[in-house]
Amino acid sequence: MSQTAPPLAAAGAPPDVPAAPDAAPAMPTLLCVDDEPNILSSLRRLFRAKGYRVLTAEGGAAGLELLRQQPVDLVISDMRMPEMDGAQFLAEVRAHWPGTIRLLLTGYSDIQSILDAINCGEIYRYITKPWDDNDILLVVRHALERRQLELDKQRLEALTAHQNAELKALNAGLEAKVEARTRQLRTLHEAAVAANDKLKSNFITTIKIFSNLVELRSANLSGHTRQVADLARQIAVKLGLDAREVQEIFIAALLHDIGKIGFSDEMLATPLTMLAGDKLGLYRKHPVRAEQLLMPLPDLRASATILRAQLERFDGNGFPDGQAGLAIPIGARVLALATDYYNLQQGAMVQRHLRPEEAKSLVLDASGKRYDPNVVAAFRQIVDGSADEAGGGVEVLSGELVPGMVLARDLISRDGLMLLTVEHVLDARMIQQVQDFESKSEGRLAIWVRKAGGAA
Repeated sequence: MSQTAPPLAAAGAPPDVPAAPDAAPAMPTLLCVDDEPNILSSLRRLFRAKGYRVLTAEGGAAGLELLRQQPVDLVISDMRMPEMDGAQFLAEVRAHWPGTIRLLLTGYSDIQSILDAINCGEIYRYITKPWDDNDILLVVRHALERRQLELDKQRLEALTAHQNAELKALNAGLEAKVEARTRQLRTLHEAAVAANDKLKSNFITTIKIFSNLVELRSANLSGHTRQVADLARQIAVKLGLDAREVQEIFIAALLHDIGKIGFSDEMLATPLTMLAGDKLGLYRKHPVRAEQLLMPLPDLRASATILRAQLERFDGNGFPDGQAGLAIPIGARVLALATDYYNLQQGAMVQRHLRPEEAKSLVLDASGKRYDPNVVAAFRQIVDGSADEAGGGVEVLSGELVPGMVLARDLISRDGLMLLTVEHVLDARMIQQVQDFESKSEGRLAIWVRKAGGAA
């Protein structure tokens, strides 16, 4: 090289040069490449005094060999060297060790060489000769700090990517667990709903069976309860009552005669207009008795309240509490009309059996006196045929039954016994039993079916 090495720095670091870095697992390693030994010696003494580990090479080939043998943090290369100049050497370093910082030592006259080094070697800085010790130390320190920042940035980015991947995996696992738990809860909920629906169905079926037992006390009452309950439900629906109220009225209608269970056979067979004295007084107490029988059951308390008021009159002349108008529970107002309509036809109120038109006429005439006018209006629409058939469906012959059909109404025998409940899904075995029963009873059953289940 044409230039001589600058004088060595004085002992001890000058004020504007920072002290050596704290001890670290590995001190920064510098590689100085120059074809003049005295330049290498000057650089080695300068940087070793500041705690750096310094390697030297007297040419580009030797420098590349050292880089292959061990990691280097920063390379300082002279520009003018035989065989391989600084620009070529630093270009090789950039190609094979891009993380190593590259500095170039050059003279003021080597502008083209500097441009080549910048373009090919992508150097961090170039340092002109002769150099100032403080300047070159600052350049190296800042270069290494920048390299450390880049390494820290890469480490943090890698750590962040790793943590994000772990979080993503954790979230996926949590989502899978939540989904599995949701499916489990949904299955449990569906099972609970199915069990509850079954309990409700069994509850209504039990009430229907119990009402059959009450009807067995008198042959005149066969099928009467189901007729009353069906009409009461239709009226309640026509009045726009909610599903809960309709259900309570339906249950009360099925049990409306439960308070008569202690009556003698003679009293049960006597029309209401023929009762007098103690017997009439006993009859008027049967609604209270019905309430007392049902009150212990929480699910039937609303229906029990309806039964207590079933003999109340809209004009206030009824029993047992003399309630009037809208003070009477709506369920009782509906039940009173539905019960009387069929009692008039079956001879339970007067000595002869009235035809439906006659019973209807008496009910209409009692509007505002015995019955709520709004209930009478709904009843009139139903019996005049403007309301839909209760339960829907169509009537079929037993020979037309196929598996999968659903009963739209209770299947009742000719003597009033309930054979199957509404919503029962027919299978081949049950269809055969229905046909056998019909054949043995020598009478056609009224069978109403639909393709899908509806309201009971």
